[in-house]
Amino acid sequence: MKAKLILETGEQFGGQSFGYEHPTSGEVVFNTAMCGYPESLTDPSYIGEMLVLTYPLIGNYGVPVGEFDKYGLSRYFESEKIHVRAFIVSDYSENYCHWNAHQSLSAWLKQQQIPAISGIDTRLLTKLLREKGSMLGQIVFENENAIAEISNPAADNLVAQASCREIIRYNEGGEYKIVLVDCGVKHNIIRCLLKRNVEVIRVPWDYDFTNIAYDGLFISNGPGDPAHCTKTVENIRKTLDGDTPIFGICMGNQLLSLASGAKTYKLKYGHRSHNQPVQMLTNKRCFVTSQNHGYAVDNATLGSDWQQLFVNLNDGTNEGIYHKHKPFFSAQFHPEAASGPVDTEFLFDEFLKKIKNN
Repeated sequence: MKAKLILETGEQFGGQSFGYEHPTSGEVVFNTAMCGYPESLTDPSYIGEMLVLTYPLIGNYGVPVGEFDKYGLSRYFESEKIHVRAFIVSDYSENYCHWNAHQSLSAWLKQQQIPAISGIDTRLLTKLLREKGSMLGQIVFENENAIAEISNPAADNLVAQASCREIIRYNEGGEYKIVLVDCGVKHNIIRCLLKRNVEVIRVPWDYDFTNIAYDGLFISNGPGDPAHCTKTVENIRKTLDGDTPIFGICMGNQLLSLASGAKTYKLKYGHRSHNQPVQMLTNKRCFVTSQNHGYAVDNATLGSDWQQLFVNLNDGTNEGIYHKHKPFFSAQFHPEAASGPVDTEFLFDEFLKKIKNN
């Protein structure tokens, strides 16, 4: 069926449907990765987003089988389901070939009721998004009118949608107890912790974890505006008077910063790719990172006890903070990166070192 993408500014892009055929709307964002669409589609940080992939050929290796490990975590996906509102590509490959392929991308999208459109000039679309910034849009199908009111995900508490509803424990009896505040955690973050033989206590985003005995606090990634997470910030702030190690990733960086008294702001079009260069300011080392976020920490608002840990070498924005005297630190990018570079996975080891030395 024919379909078209309509931006809030009026531009229209015609194409062909290869997913679930139902109109939808959301924020249009782009990702520059060449591969990893199963991981991106199941990343909870994309809730409310209509994802554009800049790499032209998508679908050629299909979708892997939905296997789970001994902890109940998906082996090949970042969560239990697809989270994007819609999927937008230039060229969809109907013929797929991969040793682990279970079904086509089209079949998976239809199964999970996610609209998708191909035949789009994603180069032109990306140029528009880079010039004007991320914007709202909608997908409608032939013989259908435009949606009267486009959904704006920024108005909603998307973290509450992405978080678990009850406490989940993994690897009970592990060497150390880690409380993981689930703001929309990716499965590979949990895997990176578990392979270091710790017990992970995964709690909902608004749960008061301060009444739990633990050795380290981990604040996960998540979707949307961190300003909605006032309860999470309040709970983190309670821990800052103590000395228990804290590590935050992506949304976790923003929430730790808010708890410390800093402010955040919305980026023009966000950072969503596998090839974002960052520099660690403590030793001037550079790393290639995977990122997915639409907000950033305002460096000018960091308190006197806090320093910037990483900086984005493309635009100079904040990529992490650390406390000058206490074992608290964070990264705006994804050290667990699945799929993507794993240059910075050592940060999980640094977190464990701080716990052991505490």
